[in-house]
Amino acid sequence: MRILVLGLTGYLGGHAAEQLRALPGARLLGGGRGPAAGLAIDLATIGSRQLADMIASFAPDAVVNCAGAVGGDAVTLAEVNARGPAVLCAALREAAPQARLVHLGSAAEYGPTARGERVTESAATRPAGPYGATKLAGTVAVTASGLDSVVLRVGNPVGPGAPAAGLPGRLVQQLRGAGRPGEDPDAVVRLGDLSAYRDFVDVRDIARAVVLATTAPGPLPPVLNIGGGRALPVRELVHGLARAADFRGRIEESRDGSPRSSDVSWQCSDITAAASALGWVPRYGLAESLSDLWASARTEPESAPAPTAVPVQAQAPAGDRVR
Repeated sequence: MRILVLGLTGYLGGHAAEQLRALPGARLLGGGRGPAAGLAIDLATIGSRQLADMIASFAPDAVVNCAGAVGGDAVTLAEVNARGPAVLCAALREAAPQARLVHLGSAAEYGPTARGERVTESAATRPAGPYGATKLAGTVAVTASGLDSVVLRVGNPVGPGAPAAGLPGRLVQQLRGAGRPGEDPDAVVRLGDLSAYRDFVDVRDIARAVVLATTAPGPLPPVLNIGGGRALPVRELVHGLARAADFRGRIEESRDGSPRSSDVSWQCSDITAAASALGWVPRYGLAESLSDLWASARTEPESAPAPTAVPVQAQAPAGDRVR
């Protein structure tokens, strides 16, 4: 099976590629902006004709789009999250119309929901800001393309290798800078409002959903929620990671939070459809995800440069926008 993975050098793309490579007979080609990608593809700027030529030369059986912008101004977000999938669909219709397209969307596309509600794929989409709006535009481009496609609407990713663009990876850096584990009870980590509830899902579970969606026979539903299936306070993630790091200091929480946290105080996805269509359910709990995140961070040198705050090739859905 020939699989083209866009956003290969990003957080979700890297984990997805790792699991896709393990498929018997799989041949992977990566596309993205980083030097590790086999094809230099920037969905923010590439034309559909040029992309079609690249796709035709590889003749993929499936294309997995993990590319996306998680921050920046509205233009940057629109170029990657909205224009990118539209260009990709146009190129696929021309070069590989029979290929399965698996596109990573975001639970941020739903916007505000009632406290206690698990949103299904048929729920209204009312994104609260440019990120969710541009991700929704990308989803519409895919679902209206006429291709054999599925959008995986991902919750808040967490787990090994989380980048500093999101709260889990950023908190790892703060904890590493606060002193040696188990020492310095006077150390302080200062964060914003942590009262919002989010649906956390391990990056390895997301990658497994990508594999199942890529290899599933026959057509799939146009959109499938991929999340943990329950809402947890962001505060629980923060204190859980502090425990994993054996942090003995104080965590100070400000009442000030991001606009998104106040606009979307509750987020939880109904994952019943993914279980039915893919046989997928999450295997990792939050505690294990945080333990493995901290373990992966401890293997990195202290002097390593911080990940780019806006990795355009790395798809980071709602989880990477929690503050």
